[in-house]
Order: sequence, then structure tokens, then C-alpha cells
Amino acid sequence: QVESSEQFSRLLQCGGTVELAVNRSGEELMLAARPVEDEDGTYRLGAWIRDSMAGIGTVTFYDPQTGQFGALGHGVTDGDTGLLMPLLDGAVMASRVKAVKMGSAGSPGQLRGEFDLTRDMGVLSANTERGVFGTMERSAMTGGQAIPVASFDEVHEGEAVIYANVSGDSVEEYGIEIVKVLEPTGAQNLLLRVTDQKLVTKTGGIVQGMSGSPIIQDGKLVGAVTHVLVNDPTKGYGILIENMLDAAG
Repeated sequence: QVESSEQFSRLLQCGGTVELAVNRSGEELMLAARPVEDEDGTYRLGAWIRDSMAGIGTVTFYDPQTGQFGALGHGVTDGDTGLLMPLLDGAVMASRVKAVKMGSAGSPGQLRGEFDLTRDMGVLSANTERGVFGTMERSAMTGGQAIPVASFDEVHEGEAVIYANVSGDSVEEYGIEIVKVLEPTGAQNLLLRVTDQKLVTKTGGIVQGMSGSPIIQDGKLVGAVTHVLVNDPTKGYGILIENMLDAAG
């Protein structure tokens, strides 16, 4: 059993043909391949192997009774294939936003930050198309107040707000508009527009790292920010909180 890309590379250094048991879309395959020695004497297979991934994202909801949380509103995908990353295990850590790459038409922005590597706040248990989910220590999330969840028929076009962290570790409220309520299925259920000039000045609109920022309308949690429109960073999509909760089980 291979546990890391480093271990896999070491196993190839014996040379000769290797047999691999590969799980491809749920099907077990037996493959044979012969590593080739390169100019520096290292045997290589010609395969790109990724065994971990890290990034900045936003927690959408947390249940202090069960410790369950949901984040992002979309899955973590492989940057090369666009497919969901199979999850063996994972951890959630505190982070601070250190800088912002401004978003502009044709160039999505990004939050850049650093992780607190001294401790894990919780563990990830699922990576789905509707978000990542897991459990956190009760001491990891302090303060805040419970908020009711809106059903699909309560969500409407008009003013709303999001809670987002775009500097340090402070969370602020920013005004948005729900431009259109789309189909209740899938993961892109709301068309959003940032109306808060303060946020536009800081980030250009919606940027990578804001995924999961909760959307509040009429005092209820209606969903989370998920994607930005590449040609207009002031607009993007959101997922209904009902769909995130269903995926969380």
C-alpha cells in the first residue's frame, strides 16, 4: 500500500517492471509499467502523482451540539483534471489572510494567507460537490449566535449580506444582492452581485478563498458563496444552505 508520493518514488528506484493495482472510477485495474532511468540516475514512471492539497477557504456553518461543520460550498478538485480529490483524511486549521490578489475581468482574484500549523482545529470526513464537511473541537469555535436556516421558498431576489474574512482573521459584513434564484438542485443555486463598495475596493469583488462565506437574508442563513464569474468579479454564484446540509448528512 502506498501512503505518499515520496514512498512511491522510493519504490520505483529498484528498477524493473512494476505492477500497480489502480482504482479508476471504482474499477480495480492491474497495470504493468517499467520506470526509466533519467540523466541523474533516478528512475521515473512518467506519472504525475498528487497526495495532498492545502488552501484557504471559509467555514459556512458550525453546530456546537455535534461539532459538525461545513465549508466552501463546493468540492476540492484536482487542479489538472478538475475532478473531486478522493479524501483519505484531512485537517482544518486556523488561518490569517496576509494579502489579496485583486480580481479583475478575465483574472479571478485570490486571498493569500498563512496557516496556524501548531494545531488542528478539526478533521475533514467528506469532500463533495456541495462542500467539504467534518467535525471540529468545541473549543475551536467560540462566540457567535445561532441563526435560523432558510428554506428554498424563503429565499428571494433582493438585498442580502455575506460574512467574509479578507484581512487578518477578522470577519466583516458586506452587502450583496441576490440577482436571481436559480434551480434548487445542484450546487449553483443563486446568482449574486457584490454591492458593497468597501469589499469591491479591497478585493475587486468575489475572490478565491471567499468560497463558503455565509449568505444572510432576512435574518436567516440562506446559503454560501461558491464561485466568481471570470468576466465580472463583482458577480458570482451561491449554493443553498439546504443543499449543503443535505450533503453533510
